[in-house]
This record gives sequence, C-alpha cells and structure tokens, in this order.
Amino acid sequence: MKNQRIKKIIIAFAFFLILMLVCTVVSKSIYAYQLPMVSTVMPEEKYVEHLVEAEGIVAAGGERAVNYFPGLRVDAILVHVGDRVEEGDVLFQIDLEDLKEFIEQKQDEIGKIELQINAILENQALEQQKKDLELARAREDYDTTARLEDTYIGRAAEDYVQAKEDMDDIEGGGEDETLQDALQSAAYGEADARAKRDEAVKQAGRRVEDILMPDQISSDLDIAKLEKETLLSQLGEYRKIMESQGTVTAPFGGVVTAVSVQVGGRTLDTAAMLISDESLPCQLKVFLDKSQKKYVGLGDSVSIKLEGKSAKLEGTIDYLAESAAVPGSYEALINLPEGTGIPGLSGMISRSEAGEKYRLCVPPSAVYERNGTNFVYVLKEREGILGQEYYVDEANVRIIDKNEAWAAIDDGILAKDSRIIMSSTKEYKKGDVVRWEEE
Repeated sequence: MKNQRIKKIIIAFAFFLILMLVCTVVSKSIYAYQLPMVSTVMPEEKYVEHLVEAEGIVAAGGERAVNYFPGLRVDAILVHVGDRVEEGDVLFQIDLEDLKEFIEQKQDEIGKIELQINAILENQALEQQKKDLELARAREDYDTTARLEDTYIGRAAEDYVQAKEDMDDIEGGGEDETLQDALQSAAYGEADARAKRDEAVKQAGRRVEDILMPDQISSDLDIAKLEKETLLSQLGEYRKIMESQGTVTAPFGGVVTAVSVQVGGRTLDTAAMLISDESLPCQLKVFLDKSQKKYVGLGDSVSIKLEGKSAKLEGTIDYLAESAAVPGSYEALINLPEGTGIPGLSGMISRSEAGEKYRLCVPPSAVYERNGTNFVYVLKEREGILGQEYYVDEANVRIIDKNEAWAAIDDGILAKDSRIIMSSTKEYKKGDVVRWEEE
C-alpha cells in the first residue's frame, strides 16, 4: 500500500510538472503572440546615386511684338497663347461702332482746330494792318517834326543875321549895349532851336524804330498746325482700319506666346501680342528646388523628354540662376535643337549623378527625426523573465548623403551588423520587447 501511494504521488507530481510546462509554454506563446512583430535590415555598402527630374514648359527662344494703334476697343480675340499663326492670319477684331465714334470725334476736333487756326491768322492780319498804320503815322510825324523844327531854326538864324546887321550899322567908336544883348540872345535862340530840333527828330525816329521792331514770337499757330497734323494722321489711321473692317492680322508667322489685349478692353501703346521668333531655337524652362540644385550645374548634360515625342534628346544647362518669379527655387534654361519644340508644350529633364560609395547605408524609411536629431531603431537581445528576448533600442545617427532608395550613415555610431528595424505589426518605442521576423 505504501509503495502504491508513493507511486501515485510520483505520477501526480509528474502530471503537475507536465501541466506547469504546458502552462509555461502556453503563457509564453500568448505573451509572445501579443508582442509586435518587427522586420529588420542590416546596413549595406552602396553607391548613393542621385536622379534629378524636373518638369518645365517649352518657351520661345525669342519673341517679336505685334504693335497696334492704341485706344481702340477690342470686339473679339481669335487666337490664344500657344496657337500657331501664319502671316496674314486674323489675330483680333476691332469694334467698328466704337471706331466710327472715334472718326466722328476726330472730324469734330479737326473742325475746331481749323477754326482756331483761321482766327489766329485773321488776328495776325489785323495786327499787321494796325502796325502798318502806326508805322505810316510815325513816319509822317517824323517828317512833320523835322520840317517844323527846320523852320524854327531858319527863323532863329534870320534873327541872328538881323541882329548882326544892326550891330554893323552903328557908326562911331562906341557900341550899343542893347544891340549886343540882342545879338547874344539871337545866337542862343538859334542854338536852342537846333538842339530842340535834334531831340524832336530823335524821338520821332525812335517811334519809327519801335514800330519796326519784330513782334514777339508766338507758338500758338505752330502748335495748332501741329495738332491738326496729328489729328489728320490719326483720322487717316482710323479710316484705314475702317476700310479693313477692323481686322487685325499677323505680320509674321510663329506661336502666340502672350496676349495683352482683352475683349471689351482698349488697345494700349504697348505690344498687343507677342509671337515667337522662329529664327531662334526654342528653350525648355524648368524650375529646380534647393535639393535638386546641388546636383545640377551650369553646362551639365541632361536628358530631355518633350510632350508628344517618344525619342529623348540630349542637351545642356545653358542658364541657371535663382528665380525671381518663384522665390527659393532656381530657373534653368536648356536650348533645344533647331526646329524642335513648340512654345507652351511641357517637357522634362533628367540627370543622374553616380555619387559616392558609403559603407553604411539603410533605407530612408528606417530613419526618424526628433528635435533636429536623426535616429534609427535597433533590435537587440537580452535575458528576460521567459528567457532570451528581443527589445528595441535607439541609436542617434548622422545622415551624410541621401536619395530615394538609400540614406548614408556616418561611421562610428552604428555597427555594420546592427539590425535596423524597418517595419512592425504594432506601435513600439525604445525599450519595448518585440518579436523578430527572421529573413
């Protein structure tokens, strides 16, 4: 009995151990099942190649302006940017009713300016008649003054001669004091008469000279005539436009690159339209951001793919500068082969830079950033409650180069055989225990 009892105890203990083992295995399985499953990669030695692709628009290598008479209302525009036109094709239409009003207005303005010119001419004729009359009277006054003053001088001279004769008629040795005074007075009278004559003739002569002086220059007539010529020229242009029924045609062929006029608006004194200069090759204009600019420089070769063309072209960066239109970006121009490209169509450039070879490279998606510091999650091992387990650790890294496929990490922080966590079935953080999906 005693042996049977011992045997039963041993069997029961064995069953207990087996049960504990099963519970432990089940608990460990349940625990492990609840842990995140992670996949990892190891750093690889890679060339970090850089592929730059940028889309742009084909632009005309040069443009020619289509100028038109300003101030006329546009009734219709028959072309748009990107349209190809040939010489003689209709570009836009002028509003004929509005043009008719302009013609009538110019005719009225010309009529008014002609009345103004006629009034100026009539006034000038009247002024000339008045001046001629004043000149005739001044000359007549001059002659009269000279004649009268000469008469006064003659009389004074006669008085002096008479006084002299009276003095000569005195006999004896004594002189008559009265006669001497009379002779002296006559001499003074003749001198005064001559002086008076000279002054009177001089003043009369100056009045003649004043009248003969040229009139002040007036520009009123010249301005009016010039204004009339301008109005006549404008009227002539309006009539030509009316004769052509207001149709505006292309003076040369090319692709319309800009339209400055608008329906209902008026033509300006600047270009109404711009048309490509077909004597110059087209250009592909693209914009690069700062990251792309690091791998594209002036004179670099690029591959070009134009819209609607299956074959690729080869070209070079012929112009590269910071863009004024798009701050923070760079504008690049590539001259296309002659006869290639149509302004307004799209195109793309691509350039591959082989780059350097780095010892430690991981996929960019494995690198995280926090507060300006880059780090990766690393899978490590340790002894846990249930035995050997995997857990998550962090390692700060410095990215020295990067493309879409690889991020190059600076040596010295990360070991070559480090297991970098790439993905997980659940969220995790530093220190968490995880399962490892071995490759």
